[in-house]
Amino acid sequence: MEPKKLTLGKFAMNYGIILGLIMILISVITYVTGLALEGAQWPNWIYYAAFPVIILYAISQFKKQNLNILSLSQALKIGVLIGVFSAIVITIYSIIFNYLIDPEFMSQMMEVARDKMLENPQMTEEIVDQSMKFVEMFSNPAISGAFMIAMSAIFGLIYSLIGGLIMKREE
Repeated sequence: MEPKKLTLGKFAMNYGIILGLIMILISVITYVTGLALEGAQWPNWIYYAAFPVIILYAISQFKKQNLNILSLSQALKIGVLIGVFSAIVITIYSIIFNYLIDPEFMSQMMEVARDKMLENPQMTEEIVDQSMKFVEMFSNPAISGAFMIAMSAIFGLIYSLIGGLIMKREE
């Protein structure tokens, strides 16, 4: 019996959208509860845990649907594509959020970040100004989106390499 040809792109896109929606849900919850302006980082840990879990699960499901056959290259493609698709979903949401839903949110976030930096007695006004230029650059959804897509692809590659090496089974 020959394995049915699964399209990696569509398969990975489904899991990438799920991962992107998880990040959007986390973002909405932190926004509504005010945790985003407080700078709470713990909600992001949910995403950091979900990212490898979803990639490894997707690879295992692909293998299962492909008559228990999986090459390392298939695993790598799945992981990278999931990372890229999830980052694209998050980037689209970020653009909609920052330009339509709450255009003032980023300036509020930058003000909070500036205040927190100034609380540190070792941070001079000049250091804070330099740091804020960097923060301002990444507050642009297009720049942060491009960075997120690149980083998601890299981490997708790393996790799928691990999963692929563990789960690979050639004919």
